[in-house]
Amino acid sequence: MWAVRRPPPRSDRHPPPPFNAPAARRLRAALGLGPDHVAHALRASYDLPYVTPALVAAWEHGSASPSHPELTALAGVLWCSPGELIGRPRTLREHRMARGLAPEDVAHTVGHELQVYLRMEETGRWRGTERQTAALTRVLGLSLADVLTVTGREERLAELLRDAVTTRWQAYVRPVSKIAPLERRVLEEVLHRLHRDYQGHMAATLSWGGGPADASDPGRDFLTHVVDHFWTAVSAEGG
Repeated sequence: MWAVRRPPPRSDRHPPPPFNAPAARRLRAALGLGPDHVAHALRASYDLPYVTPALVAAWEHGSASPSHPELTALAGVLWCSPGELIGRPRTLREHRMARGLAPEDVAHTVGHELQVYLRMEETGRWRGTERQTAALTRVLGLSLADVLTVTGREERLAELLRDAVTTRWQAYVRPVSKIAPLERRVLEEVLHRLHRDYQGHMAATLSWGGGPADASDPGRDFLTHVVDHFWTAVSAEGG
């Protein structure tokens, strides 16, 4: 009986990428393979001697996550791109992996020296010019939300949105537009909606008879996920 054995310490300093476990199960089943077949292929063809069927099963059930090298090898065994096994990418490195690109390819496309680009992946912060950012957006297929995340501007957006929904949203249309360049009409509709939704959460909680401490919970949860609410509203407005 195979057991989940702890692999040797990883040389990969990066945290594992968000793993799409259901996709891994689906792709394996479509190939008619069992976890034992996958584990054997990873050991024999990808120099991962510690991989067992139990470890493959742990990946597929979400109780463990493959490292970047393990995920790339697993994609090879399952005849798919690494991107098909990654959940929503968050970092520059994860977006590149999801596209199945080598760092040299991205560095060349955006006009950076390889070591400069790798340093950006290492720190998790993109530091390119406007032209280079446009090239990065194209080569990695980034959405506006993705661009804000990899350039480190998402937290500033969150701060502005929290202020907009808790005070006068009209005063934040222009500041938000400098970070998220959307049509003014779209921004006005979105900020108005978020402000209304937030105030509605707070009013509803108070009407249920909760005290001040109770009333703060729905509002706190809304503010914690305000960026997600923002992009959902932008999508609904066609922005």
